[in-house]
Formats: sequence, C-alpha cells, structure tokens
Amino acid sequence: MKYQKIKNHELDRKSLEEVKNASKTPLIVILDNIRSLNNIGSVFRTADAFLIEKIYLCGITATPPHRDIHKTALGATDTVNWEYREDTIEVVKELQQQHIFVCAIEQARDAVMLNNFEPNPKTTYAVVFGNEVKGVQQQVVSQCDGAIEIPQFGHKHSLNIAVSAGMVMWDFWGKINANS
Repeated sequence: MKYQKIKNHELDRKSLEEVKNASKTPLIVILDNIRSLNNIGSVFRTADAFLIEKIYLCGITATPPHRDIHKTALGATDTVNWEYREDTIEVVKELQQQHIFVCAIEQARDAVMLNNFEPNPKTTYAVVFGNEVKGVQQQVVSQCDGAIEIPQFGHKHSLNIAVSAGMVMWDFWGKINANS
C-alpha cells in the first residue's frame, strides 16, 4: 500500500502547554460581527493549526464557551488566545498604535490580491474578516492600513468567512515561514 493514513496517536501533537508557549505566527485575526457560531469555531481551529497570535471577537460575534463554537473548534478555544471587544474600530486603532499593520480582507478599491501580497517577516499583521452578508464594515475598512482581496474567478465572488480565514492564515503562514 503506497499511502497509509496516520493514526491520531502517531501525530506529533503539541500539548496544551506547548502550544501556549510556542512561538506564534505574527498574525492577529479580527472577526467583525460574525453571525455563524460554526464559522467562529472553524476560525479558532485554523488559528490553532497555524499558531496565530490572537483572535479578537467583535460586535455580535459570539464568544466561547458555546456548544456550536465548540462543535467546530474541537478544543481550539483553549489553545488560541482570544478576547471579546464590542467595537471593531477601537481594536483596529489600538493595534495600529502598537505598530501592527491592519488589513481588511475585503473586495475594495486598490486592494492587493492575496497572491501578490508579500508580508514583511519583521511586521506583525492583523486581518479583519467581516459579516457573512455585509462583509467588513466600511468604517473599519476605511480605518485599516490596507485591504487584501482573495482573487475569485467564478460567478459568485463570495467565499464563506471560515474558508476565507483559512486561506489567508495559510497564505500568511507560508509566506512568513518561507522567509525564516
């Protein structure tokens, strides 16, 4: 047999303590008014996979503990640093004061396509993902330092927030680690 699935006990999994103490990817995720608890849980799970620094849950975005978040997060709410904040713009401004480069993940004029975006490995970034229907609030987009768009070629030009977050976290992780 050419390929054999790896059993769970064979995976080189870090312990909870090892994950909490591990060197993090210099990326912060901001969820701006996400409605779906399953999407929130999926973002946590992906953030755990790529050792993302922190998640901010803003506005109507639900917070752990919640059974529907847990259903998709599968314990990642315990391994990823997170914080609830009511006002997304306030979070963006605070991060900018800490010299963190904040980008809206949105279809916006003058946005850089994700495949063309080259992160500086010495910079910490924050990426804002918006509501499933309305996207990132315009006031938040206007406050950001930049906008990144995921190229799409079909009819819909719309991706699920959890899918978008996964693509962006993977892309950042790969580009940052390629240069280290």
